[in-house]
Amino acid sequence: MTSGLWGYEGAEGYTAGSDLTGYRVEATDGHIGKVDKHTEDVDAGYIVVDTGPWIFGHEVLLPAGTITRIDHEDRAVYVNRSKDEVKNSPARDAGHHTDDPAYRDQLGGYYSGGTI
Repeated sequence: MTSGLWGYEGAEGYTAGSDLTGYRVEATDGHIGKVDKHTEDVDAGYIVVDTGPWIFGHEVLLPAGTITRIDHEDRAVYVNRSKDEVKNSPARDAGHHTDDPAYRDQLGGYYSGGTI
C-alpha cells in the first residue's frame, strides 16, 4: 500500500479524536455527500461518505490520505479527488468490508494512482 494513503497526516485542520460524522464532503469540483462513519486507526484511517441523491443509495469509502483539509467551523471535509474519481471508485457493498484486505488493496490501488 502507498505510504500515507490510510493516514490523516496531510490533512490540514485534522485533530485526533474529532468526530467527523455529519460533516459535508467536498471533492475538487463540488459536493459529494456527508461523512457517515470514520476511523482513525493507525494505517487504516478512512471516511465513509453517504452520497445521498448524488449516487442514490451508494456509499463510498475514502482513505484518510485523500483528505486535504478539515474545517471544523464549517463542518466540512475536503478531498483531493474529483466527483468522477469518487463516483468511479471500487464499490463498497456487502461483499466489500473495510477489514477485507483484498478490498483495501483494490481501493488503495485505485486512489494511489501515483498521486499520493
